[in-house]
Amino acid sequence: MAEATRVGGLMRASFDLGFIDVGGWDTHVNEAGANGAQGQLADKLGALGQGLAALAQAMGPAWRDTTVVVLSEFGRTFRENGNRGTDHGHGTVYWVLGGAVRGGRIAGEQVALSPATLNQNRDDPVLTEDRALLGGLFARLWGLSPGQLQAVFPGSQPVDLRLV
Repeated sequence: MAEATRVGGLMRASFDLGFIDVGGWDTHVNEAGANGAQGQLADKLGALGQGLAALAQAMGPAWRDTTVVVLSEFGRTFRENGNRGTDHGHGTVYWVLGGAVRGGRIAGEQVALSPATLNQNRDDPVLTEDRALLGGLFARLWGLSPGQLQAVFPGSQPVDLRLV
């Protein structure tokens, strides 16, 4: 939470782009607790929510013009691995929030979870990759051209999900 507050203050003061790295999400073991008890995933999600709230508060009125993207470099499998955890997967979700975000919905391509749609019969396929999502956001937020986006994200086609 302290890092979120620090970055929020910096962004409010003078920076237009910031990054916060939050580690400890490798939930191979005890993702959920035994017998329905809360495990480490719920604890991490709670701390993330508190950090995002602290960021918004630290930014004050600047939050109205802010877009935050929460992402991971990989997803998690849908099937438990035997240690009350999950292994690395392919597809993932992105959280996009901020004052100008048109939220309250799930955006982007979705598939029904079934053996036919699961990647390797255990996890979500990649439907929108991070560079495509960020490219779509950057084009909308900063008016970047397709050529400029190719310089930043070579080989990726931006996906405009009309989030902002």
